[in-house]
Amino acid sequence: MTFEKLDSYLLSKKGATFDYPFDENVRVYRVMQKMFALTAEEQPIKVNLKCDPIYALELRNLYDSICAGYHMNKKHWNTITDDGDVDNELFFELIDHSYDLIVSKLTKKQKERLFGVL
Repeated sequence: MTFEKLDSYLLSKKGATFDYPFDENVRVYRVMQKMFALTAEEQPIKVNLKCDPIYALELRNLYDSICAGYHMNKKHWNTITDDGDVDNELFFELIDHSYDLIVSKLTKKQKERLFGVL
């Protein structure tokens, strides 16, 4: 996985934006001002993604490349490192899961702004 491919996929999500609130290296991806991914342009690629707490534990037990979220709430965030047993398909599925978790918590008004009239 390249940073460009990861960045392109993250920004392909409806309403996705990014900024650098912590420093000039950590890029934070948001939807409606809520974080769904954090990464940096360095190798190996590491990305923090929001995750359902039970699924997060399951993933950490199944994959060596997935651990508790670095500098994040360990219950709700995982860090995935692209140097091992997580293929691109799973990477993208976990991005989708993170994005969907955030969108599911948006208010009805925020969802209407994001997707148009529901």
